[in-house]
Amino acid sequence: MKNTRISNLKYAAAPLALGLALISTPSFAQEAAAEEEAASEIIVTGSLITNPNLERSAPVNVTTSEEMELLQSNLAEEVLREIPGVVASIGSAVNNGNGGASYVNLRGIGSNRNIVLLDGDRIVPAGFGGQVDLNNVPLALVERVDVLTGGASTTYGADAVGGVVNFILKNDFSGLEAQVSQQLTEQGDGNVFRADVTIGANFDDGRGNAVFGVGYQQADPVYQGARDVSLTTIETYSGTALGSGTAFPSRFSGTRRTGATGAPVAESLFTGRTPPTAADITAGFLLGRPIYEANPAGGVNGGTNQINDAGQIVPTFSTFNFNPYNVFQTPFERYNMFGQARYEVSDAVEVYTRGLFSKNTVNTIIAPSGAFSIGVNIPLNNPFLPATARNQFCAFDVNPRPDIYTPRFSQAQCDAAANPSLRPGSAGYLEVGTGGASATATTSGNGLAVAQAWQPFDLNNNGVIEAGEGFNPNPQTTFARRATEAGPRISEYVTTVFDYRLGARGSITDAIDWDITGAYGQSENIQTIKGYTLNSRFRQSLRAGGTAAAPVCFDTSNGCVAANVFGTIQPEAVPFLVQESTSFTKTSLAQVKGTVSGDAGFTSPFAEDSVAFAVGGEFRKYTARQGADALAKGGDLGGAGGATPDIKGGFDVYEAFGEVVVPVVSDKPFFNSLTVEGGLRYSSYTVDAKGNPSFNTTTFKAGGTWEPVEGLAIRGNFARAVRAPNIGELFSPVNTGLTNLGTDPCATLTTAGAVLPGRPATGPSGELRAVCLAQGASLGNINSIPQPNAGQVNSTGGGNINIKPEKSNSYTVGAIFQPAIIPGFSASIDYYNIKVTESISSPTPGDVIAACFGSNVFSPAAGASTTAACTSIRRSPADGGLSGDPNVFTGLPSVLSNAGALETDGIDLILNYKTDLTDKIGLALSFNGNYTFKSTFNAFVLNPDSVNRDCTGYFSTNCGSLQPEYSWSQRTTVSYENIDVSLLWRHLSAMEQEPLDVIDGGAFFNGTIGASVLGVGGRTVNMGKIKSYNYFDLSTRLNASENLTITVSVQNLLDKAPPLTGNNAGSTTYNSGNTFPSTYDALGRRYAVTAKLRF
Repeated sequence: MKNTRISNLKYAAAPLALGLALISTPSFAQEAAAEEEAASEIIVTGSLITNPNLERSAPVNVTTSEEMELLQSNLAEEVLREIPGVVASIGSAVNNGNGGASYVNLRGIGSNRNIVLLDGDRIVPAGFGGQVDLNNVPLALVERVDVLTGGASTTYGADAVGGVVNFILKNDFSGLEAQVSQQLTEQGDGNVFRADVTIGANFDDGRGNAVFGVGYQQADPVYQGARDVSLTTIETYSGTALGSGTAFPSRFSGTRRTGATGAPVAESLFTGRTPPTAADITAGFLLGRPIYEANPAGGVNGGTNQINDAGQIVPTFSTFNFNPYNVFQTPFERYNMFGQARYEVSDAVEVYTRGLFSKNTVNTIIAPSGAFSIGVNIPLNNPFLPATARNQFCAFDVNPRPDIYTPRFSQAQCDAAANPSLRPGSAGYLEVGTGGASATATTSGNGLAVAQAWQPFDLNNNGVIEAGEGFNPNPQTTFARRATEAGPRISEYVTTVFDYRLGARGSITDAIDWDITGAYGQSENIQTIKGYTLNSRFRQSLRAGGTAAAPVCFDTSNGCVAANVFGTIQPEAVPFLVQESTSFTKTSLAQVKGTVSGDAGFTSPFAEDSVAFAVGGEFRKYTARQGADALAKGGDLGGAGGATPDIKGGFDVYEAFGEVVVPVVSDKPFFNSLTVEGGLRYSSYTVDAKGNPSFNTTTFKAGGTWEPVEGLAIRGNFARAVRAPNIGELFSPVNTGLTNLGTDPCATLTTAGAVLPGRPATGPSGELRAVCLAQGASLGNINSIPQPNAGQVNSTGGGNINIKPEKSNSYTVGAIFQPAIIPGFSASIDYYNIKVTESISSPTPGDVIAACFGSNVFSPAAGASTTAACTSIRRSPADGGLSGDPNVFTGLPSVLSNAGALETDGIDLILNYKTDLTDKIGLALSFNGNYTFKSTFNAFVLNPDSVNRDCTGYFSTNCGSLQPEYSWSQRTTVSYENIDVSLLWRHLSAMEQEPLDVIDGGAFFNGTIGASVLGVGGRTVNMGKIKSYNYFDLSTRLNASENLTITVSVQNLLDKAPPLTGNNAGSTTYNSGNTFPSTYDALGRRYAVTAKLRF
């Protein structure tokens, strides 16, 4: 009895869904089969009230299984990516920054501000951020995908700030369905194979149904070196082939560059003093400030230089082209199983269950590991150190005062220390890096005892040696070297997920139902990283003596092998330098929910339908844990982006909720219908931490739909939503990792050692110089600070147990049209506005720089060098830069707080038209468009200097994934008997460099790329602008027989190449291979074919 009633409700919903213009147009050839299916469960996204006859005020965008079939989508993220308003997030096109998962980002406000549901229920998240991995969705069983954007916390609980993605699965499936698909690019790579089998049956005269499905997917990599746009690493600001400063051959700081030893005289000449001012006298310059001029006979000192085949350390001549090692399509292999069943125990009670299992293996491939600007010691008798290079290390001017030349070691000391038989402690033994860094230092580089004491000296030439004034007579050298001999870095992520649900539902009366369900899910992600060198092993290997034929490590532990980093690393040294490391992340979600819903038993005096309600309670408990081996914990892995600390935490929440839908008026003049709705949810959180911190939230919603005449409806709603802090934001310890920064105000040199355009070759001056020194640069490197290596800098941050939920207010106002005079036509237009306050956020790199250096980053305000905003930025003591060993300096601070704010608003437009042109020919047109007015982010609202950054239509390292100002998808389908031909047109509006980024870092390259640059040489391009893009996909579906359907597609029909932006135009996660592959198609034209059998 219950089964029949609900089934009838479903059919009653069909004309409503069409009237709301919510359902993507299906093809005609498949319609009859779809209508044969009946469902035992009604799922209405955006409400707990399951009566589909009642109108809702929240717009929902629906993609049906027919649409997915035409898309030839193999991944859930690909389905969602086609919907305007959904911004690209972590997925298969993300290589560096992909942990093996795929997420969705609604409205561009963050992938952690929406909820992914399976049949209206949460499933276990994939990591500490609380996001659900879309890879676990059983795509073959998906009937439709509902996307509701805007606050939905009243209905679904915390996190539904940006909205909800609800994957609705096929119910009461009966029969056998097998599907096989294959996809290949026109260039013959990027093979994707998928196979799914689903079997289902009804039993006990229809009282029960069981469905079971298995699936397999496998994808091959597409290397960036296989596409012209990404064959060479292009620097965005200069348009030159400028790769990473972690290069091959090796690069070193702390050498004298000119000639074999450099001229044994100072770089500058002291020529007098300026007349003293009052400020000079206050600063201690009683006789005036010294004046220096370049010494034509002097040598060139400082900077990071590169060793050549002749054994000379010369200006950098070869940065590392890392693009060819990286991939545009991440390789993966995936197995999944899904089963669900229901059984009607009686006419009033039905039990149901669902189980999901998935195992995903994803391999991210990036350029080789190595020593990423780490400080090292080098014995002068290292057996592989060329004599010329040794002399250059010895001749390095360790005295920062420009008119005084003080070599690290005399030539006589240098020659004597080259004796291969010397060992540490022997008379005459010397090594680079054993000087004292201060007057009180007792240890030097590598933690060794100080061998050359700190030298007090009048560095500022004011006639007085002040406290702490002096220099390190033997500093470490910064060592940067790409270990190409070890091959690429490979991170294998194996994710195993299971999620099980058991529930019962039934009728209290003919009009009121109850539903209680419990679920438990676990996700385990094991990361195994291969091909990574250890910083400690490089340091150990460099401290060696003996001869090249018989090298001897001074520390023989770990099976030490002395590596020839001055040339080619020997094969026998690679296993010593390279180690394999593992880490894991485990999450779990336990939940119980009970709901009573139905008709209240009374109606408005002016309406026919009864008032409907839903009340209930819910409990959820989240746990997460991260662990790693000693190598990952210690941050010793070269190029791993910092340490992987242990994390453990959890929280639970108890909730009570209620919703009501009230049909107020129906079938009256100017009130064909008027419906209002409301809801309230109270949540109580307890954090699993000392003292059991707790907090409570209350969310609510209100809305209504007014249909003045048949065919026209006006709707609107308001929702208060919250996002509770996730486990990562609560429990992550302070840790130094990587972030992106295009330009450093203190930098003088490119990563290749050339003077940056527009920067003085003499380095920063005035207050800018004072700021750079206050941040940890030294007088010895202040004039040769390099730009961020590959656009990446160190950044330090962590969780905050005192973080509270963020709040959002969102509203939509729109209209729905279904004029009777145009049969088959429907349209909807909605304005949306989402505003998040007390946002859990940390400042962007640009915000951190601007807070210190001001609006003109090259001219900070007087006294800036003493402010906390500046001194909290810490630089490498080796070269003064912001890139380098995360165990040595912290880089940019990334403080997590509730001080942020987000706001976005825009318009959604959906149009559908469907008609029969003849008895045999049908036409279906659909349009789904979005226009975003703004998408702003302010990391610290209380600070008047904090930037309210709008990234709509802009790109930079501060903007993350791209969000076009407007985008649309338009599909035209023509059907003739058993054949459907469908053309999908996707449009993305133009983008340009963020204006604030132009001010802070300068404009991106605009000109002609040099002819010698492989792949794109001779191309004229403006990297600061991306023109609007149009993609076309063509699909043909043939119902070859009653049981066999074949679909053939050509994706990116016109083979549209992606835009060329260089590798510094955005964050590393999204800007890769000189383009933005998550937004623009980097693979080129692809062919796909699918065969589906159904019995």
